[in-house]
Amino acid sequence: MKKYWKTAAAMIVLTLILTVCLSMVFYRASSCMALGDEAAMLSGKLSFVNGSADQATHTDVTEAGSEAPKPVRPLAETPTSLADPPEKPQDTSHGGDTLPVRELKISNGNMSYDNFTVRNTTDVELDVGSLLSADLPFSLDDSHEVQVLVYHTHSCERYLTEDTGEYCDDYYPRSTDGDLGVIAVGEKLVETLKEHGIGAVHDTTLHDYPSYEGSYARSWETICAYKEKYPSIKVTIDLHRDSMTTDEGVKYKPTFEHDGDKAAQIMIMAGCDSDGGFDFWDENLIFAMQLQKKCEDMYPDMTRPLNFGEYTYNMNFNNGSLLIEVGTEVNTVEEAVRSGGYLGSALSDLLRP
Repeated sequence: MKKYWKTAAAMIVLTLILTVCLSMVFYRASSCMALGDEAAMLSGKLSFVNGSADQATHTDVTEAGSEAPKPVRPLAETPTSLADPPEKPQDTSHGGDTLPVRELKISNGNMSYDNFTVRNTTDVELDVGSLLSADLPFSLDDSHEVQVLVYHTHSCERYLTEDTGEYCDDYYPRSTDGDLGVIAVGEKLVETLKEHGIGAVHDTTLHDYPSYEGSYARSWETICAYKEKYPSIKVTIDLHRDSMTTDEGVKYKPTFEHDGDKAAQIMIMAGCDSDGGFDFWDENLIFAMQLQKKCEDMYPDMTRPLNFGEYTYNMNFNNGSLLIEVGTEVNTVEEAVRSGGYLGSALSDLLRP
């Protein structure tokens, strides 16, 4: 009997030892996987764009003598830290090491039609010809009422002030000074629409300051308030800028030229929702596709591939809602504002042919 208990005790001890060893192996494996994910992020397999982290996707570009970069599209708003840092002083000189800025022309999507391209990341088969020949899902009234709203979910997105071919490594790509960023582009867009007889209003609320988290919820409240004040609004444009950075710190800026002037390429985005709740996405797509064509007809090479994917970004507000990215943070304010004027002219020609 005593021998039996000794054997049983030995078995229990052995079982405990094996359990501890297996736990350590499992913990080590989990740690390695976590370290692998961190290494992937540091190596550029995960990249940060406009404050969000997402798996890298490829955008085809053309640039003489260089390899195409592999930027990431910001496909979701990701909360930042609970206590966002305050904005840095505005328009101060930057220091530190300098890194290169390379110009490029982004032109290759995964499908093309006539003089423009589309980047379709959905399972939806697009009949571009039918979308271009369809009637717009809305029409502007022949009046001076406000019918277009331009706003900015990420209002603090800024640009460089000079075109030097480089940027400082402490460059801070956000600013509460509207003259340095997308707010200035929106001002030019609305000014141009008004010059063409289209009633438009520009909202300059800083939806991403002091907190980036919740920007889209706040901008949704803003467009609802404008719609209540101006029931005549048919079109809402959320104006942003993009970001493209390589693992080595090289930043890319998409440009084109018109009449000898350099301007920032734009990217029109249109989304769909496979889970429901965005029933009229195909109507927004008609609007997006026809605006893309109009921009290219009037200003060749102005547009990057139209970006069609499974996202919403407040484009489910009405059937005239789009998100448009103008350049990146290393385009200059002048280049971006010039594109804002071109966009205003193309949009006016589409809405009031």
